[in-house]
Amino acid sequence: MSAMTWWDHSTKSIWSQPWGRAIDGSLKGIELDLLPSQVTTWGNWREEHPETLVMINDVDRFRIGPEVFFDNFVIGLVLEDATKAYAYLDVAATGVVNDMMGEYPVLVWASDDNYHAYLRQVDDRTLTFRWDGEQLVDEETGSVWDVMRGRAMSGPLEGQALQSVPSLSSYDWAWRDFYPESAFWIP
Repeated sequence: MSAMTWWDHSTKSIWSQPWGRAIDGSLKGIELDLLPSQVTTWGNWREEHPETLVMINDVDRFRIGPEVFFDNFVIGLVLEDATKAYAYLDVAATGVVNDMMGEYPVLVWASDDNYHAYLRQVDDRTLTFRWDGEQLVDEETGSVWDVMRGRAMSGPLEGQALQSVPSLSSYDWAWRDFYPESAFWIP
């Protein structure tokens, strides 16, 4: 299984990047909580956050250019014991995916070298979303949502927010190595 590992100097433990789990050392078996994050291009980030500051160590190695999501790149979701991978290019071609992961209704969106995953529930209501190429709209109320923040911008649900789902970006072969029982979404 070929993936990055981290060395913890304080506990002398080795951590697996895809699992977020100590695989050797005094903390072996301890698992970190996966937090929601975002993979995006520098251009997209700057557009959303124009006042942002960036800390980099090697200015000469900082690339500002198009990122490429290859055809074997997946968006991997982990919710409790359920795992599922979504091929980035399939999601981008579809626009938005309304899916179930075990008992959880999820929304996966990909476009413009970026993706987001949310639970598609507000209060006790499960929503179904569509992407018209410019905006995310729920079918149940017609509310318009900011896909980058998961927040309703107008309509009956204005001000409501979707909960982000922790996700990992990975090559499909690496995802299969670490999550061999995982389901793969088929369009």
